[in-house]
Amino acid sequence: MAEHAPDRKPYFWVFALLIVFTALTIWVAGLDLGPFNDAAAMIIAVTKGTLVVLFFMHVRYSSKLTKITVVAGFFWLLLMITMTLSDYLTRGWLDTFSAPR
Repeated sequence: MAEHAPDRKPYFWVFALLIVFTALTIWVAGLDLGPFNDAAAMIIAVTKGTLVVLFFMHVRYSSKLTKITVVAGFFWLLLMITMTLSDYLTRGWLDTFSAPR
């Protein structure tokens, strides 16, 4: 059974969007947004990553099982980052609660 070849037009639009978001990343990196620099960079990076996963990895037109697998992978990544940061952020607690010598 022959598969239908996907239309190329969305790929060019997504590529153009990725170029725009890359230029936006460079522009935002030059701005002084204070504590929001990291948040702005993460929002742009997550948007670009989402576009790549949905279109270039063909997840948008895949089965529900593939979509569940992708979501589970991102959930696992979030879990691992949370566990790592919880360890890192609590390292100074032992010095705070220890008795003075």
